[in-house]
Amino acid sequence: MQHIKQTAAAVALAASALLVSACSSGTTSDATKNAADGRPIVNKENWPKRIPTSGLTKDLSLPLEAYMASYEEQVTVEQAANDLQQSCMKDYGIDLTLPRAGANPPPSDNDANIERRYGITDRAEAEKYGYELPPALQEHTEQAMPDLSEVEVEVLTGHTKPEPPKAPTGVRTGERLAAPGQGVKPARAEYNGKKLKTGGCVGWSKEQLGLKEVGPTFVAQLAGDSLMQSMKDDKVIKATAAWSSCMDGKGHKGLADPYKAMDQGVTNDGKPSRESIALAVDDIDCKKQTDLVKIWFGVESAIQDKQIADNKSRLTGIKEQHGKEVAAARKQMAASDQ
Repeated sequence: MQHIKQTAAAVALAASALLVSACSSGTTSDATKNAADGRPIVNKENWPKRIPTSGLTKDLSLPLEAYMASYEEQVTVEQAANDLQQSCMKDYGIDLTLPRAGANPPPSDNDANIERRYGITDRAEAEKYGYELPPALQEHTEQAMPDLSEVEVEVLTGHTKPEPPKAPTGVRTGERLAAPGQGVKPARAEYNGKKLKTGGCVGWSKEQLGLKEVGPTFVAQLAGDSLMQSMKDDKVIKATAAWSSCMDGKGHKGLADPYKAMDQGVTNDGKPSRESIALAVDDIDCKKQTDLVKIWFGVESAIQDKQIADNKSRLTGIKEQHGKEVAAARKQMAASDQ
């Protein structure tokens, strides 16, 4: 499980949510089943809510979230792009079924990760799982990954198949291929009598949807900065100290902040212990008693309001571009369903 402690630093790195890759989606039916155990490949019931519906962050949404892609939007763009990629490949006489988007949802709807941004906040979940994620979010649905031939890679991506990385002496090589860009060359000019598209079918799908892939990292960086700034605010420092004192009174000594509690409460095997559940419940009770989440959220919201004012033009452009991309993706999805 990813600790919220890492959010400020990692949120920017994990922000490129609108992925358009060669291994994204495929079939369009929600009835598609996981061959291994009969579970639906895409189960929307496990998708995170855009705004929390329970816990101490119920109905809370930070100002910058208005400029972040929701998970549903991310999946829509990814699925639409991959439907286009499959259609494009078929034009070259290549039948390709790509893994379906949305099969393994994250615990939070967007990069703000509001549910655990200030540590855990849902008491009902804490009573069952401690600091761990619910079992449904720990499962990983496996989908068959197509083993593409050299020419299929070229048609799909516009470049040759990456060379396998050279393993250090004495280390066995695995099945993983090198990342795109390592040992690749431009693709052949044509296949089956048809000229290859610039950037392959992947590049063509982006062009059709008007994807510019700008903004997510910038917004996530702002959100990371706002969290770091909020931790230095006197109100948050005072509320955190009150929370620490409350925890101390419940027998949990030396916990300076909720992230320390999370570090202590997370188990190695992902299965909550009786001790970790007790710590988690006390953690949330002390947050409620001290109004820590409410205070912290208020402080960070004010910081983000200023960030938005200082970057209004750029953020407005990001939001407008994102809206165009999602609208184009939904139009494409509707067309493919007809």
